[in-house]
Amino acid sequence: MPAFAVIPYNDYLTMTKQRPELTVPNEVVGKVIQDGVTPIRAWREHLGLTQAEVASRLGIAQSSYAVQESSAKLRKSSREKIAVALGVALEQLSL
Repeated sequence: MPAFAVIPYNDYLTMTKQRPELTVPNEVVGKVIQDGVTPIRAWREHLGLTQAEVASRLGIAQSSYAVQESSAKLRKSSREKIAVALGVALEQLSL
């Protein structure tokens, strides 16, 4: 029995019911796993944004955002707001 099969990516997505817009780039996953940063920080850095830029989008101070970004346990409502500010889906912040 073969160990692998090569199929078109769209067929794979259909078979696994994955949505490509909800994927997470390898760079983001690597930062979370190898560097131990939060998914929010990994996404922000991947997108080339500063904490001040994201804080401005959220309408809060940079220092307040820094606390949220480093928190391992944020309320869902806070994570939703940050996801919108980063332009990603909430599910993409759940690594």
